Amino acid sequence: MSKVFITGANGLLGQALVETLKDVSVVVASGVEAEHFCPVDGVEYLQLDITRAANCNDVVKNLRPDFIINSASFTHVDACEEQRELCWNINVKGVENLARVARKIGTHLIHYSTDYVFNGTDGPYSEGDYCEPVGYYGRSKLASENVIRQIGCAGTIVRTCVLYGTGKRVKQNFFLWVLNNLQAGNKITVVTDQFNAVGTQKILETSWKGTIHLAGADYLNRYDFARAIASVFALPEDLIVPITSDRR
Repeated sequence: MSKVFITGANGLLGQALVETLKDVSVVVASGVEAEHFCPVDGVEYLQLDITRAANCNDVVKNLRPDFIINSASFTHVDACEEQRELCWNINVKGVENLARVARKIGTHLIHYSTDYVFNGTDGPYSEGDYCEPVGYYGRSKLASENVIRQIGCAGTIVRTCVLYGTGKRVKQNFFLWVLNNLQAGNKITVVTDQFNAVGTQKILETSWKGTIHLAGADYLNRYDFARAIASVFALPEDLIVPITSDRR
């Protein structure tokens, strides 16, 4: 079995990756936190700050994994505008540190990016479409993609959108926001003009390199997604009010 090193393992995506890959790979999890929020039998956990180059070098060179899966990211879009230095350090410098050590030891880096690298006016997008991020979060993620390409390590860039689900101590996501508000009886407004997510195991199996968009089979705007959540959990759909982005 291949050895897989997962960064950001305490996040929503990281927890899902550990759970999905633990039976098909030797998984080592890591995060900036001192402990694993969702420990799994047979999965070692290491504390790692990807923004520290020396820390990355020491940990990765010692492990010599076949794959690094980077799910560590500063994803709070509004906070990225206010904390730009922190955003850049995590989303760009951290990726640079991982890419450099991956190239040195011949490890395949799988990095998660975002649909925010596009301006959102002409989707759905293909992998070759022109990137034009409109916010700092999107700009930092596009820069992280370019860093991987410039360094030249074996790499796969995975662009996703609207990641959702549950996990231990995970931050709020669209699914949880809708569910929690509807359960509390709160009326919510949800946009109708934003559209939406897993194939990482297939990338591991094939060592596929390049840029790929990963999303679910259904093509839904957020309003329809919110209505689907209400339907599944038998919650009142009339609390969901449709709007367009220009009215938010």
